Amino acid sequence: MSSPGEYYHSLPPITKAYGTVCLAVTTVCSLKLLHPAYIALIYEDVFYRFQVWRLFTSFFFLGNFSINFGIRLLMIARYGVQLEQATFDRRTADFLWMMIFGGLTLLGLSAIPFLWNPFLGISLVFMLLYVWSREFPNAQINIYGLLNIKAFYLPWTMLALDVIFGSPILPDLLGIIAGHFYYFLTVLHPLSTGKTYLKTPRWVYKIGAPAPVNSRAAAQPEQQPGTGSAFRGRSYRLSD
Repeated sequence: MSSPGEYYHSLPPITKAYGTVCLAVTTVCSLKLLHPAYIALIYEDVFYRFQVWRLFTSFFFLGNFSINFGIRLLMIARYGVQLEQATFDRRTADFLWMMIFGGLTLLGLSAIPFLWNPFLGISLVFMLLYVWSREFPNAQINIYGLLNIKAFYLPWTMLALDVIFGSPILPDLLGIIAGHFYYFLTVLHPLSTGKTYLKTPRWVYKIGAPAPVNSRAAAQPEQQPGTGSAFRGRSYRLSD
């Protein structure tokens, strides 16, 4: 078995960076070195007090140390890592663009008064979960040792568990909406029409690793029983 240090260094760059910053921000806030109100998404402060950092910092707070925080961090470590290492293998820039596009979508959704949420970190994690569940729809997931489900239904199962345990469901719903919007534009719509409208901008390649030529060409989708024709998924080998 690898040591924690070796495991950490083996993580792909974007997921590792995002998870590390989330852990650092949560630690600082939990130690009361920084009040979460200073990093919350408050549009009045952004536009009238020019506190532009709120547009970014709201994505890095997953709540104070708790079981829910641990679950969200594990979701990043598992589903974010699998996406970056499998679906986006050698396409770091495309994965980074997915994160940026998801963040922009969440900011737009949160600008709607009844959808406003001061912290969008959980929503971004749920977006990763949703995209992962569409890319690996047949993966078997065990929920707390009690229930086995297909990955396709995992986002809705996690949302239902939040309802049962009394956690807010708005962050989950926002993440599901953003994830479906991205998946529709990059996979479902191109599969049905042959046209791709959402492509990774050139400036992103200056930040992430260049994508190989024709790297986004989709494999033949595998029809999943019981899921209908809207969500087809693609086949990947999951590591044991």
